[in-house]
Amino acid sequence: MSNSNINSVVAVVPVNDQSTAVKWYKKLIGRCADLVPVEGVAEWQLAENAWLQVSTDPERAGRTTVVIGVNNIDDQCRACALANVSCGEIVEYPDVIRMIEVTDPDGNKVTFVQDISQRT
Repeated sequence: MSNSNINSVVAVVPVNDQSTAVKWYKKLIGRCADLVPVEGVAEWQLAENAWLQVSTDPERAGRTTVVIGVNNIDDQCRACALANVSCGEIVEYPDVIRMIEVTDPDGNKVTFVQDISQRT
């Protein structure tokens, strides 16, 4: 797509128990949801035009992976540890990315990725 009309993205994470999920994502992100537009939906703005939406949907809960880009994967590991959120080991694909993965209470995966392709 050379001349894209796309200007934002919302990643939707389906969950079984909204209350439990919102508490967990609050710990992971480090703040309360920025928006609760309707009952059963909570949204965090992660970047200018990027949102993470946690939505009650038991039929789809636990089957989603969200990839979130970060500036520094080591900082993200420390933030997860401070929030008492377990994360896996850092996986590195040399000259491409460094990444970690966390799993929410429903089994949805959140992968944090640092682009290292331009690292000198």
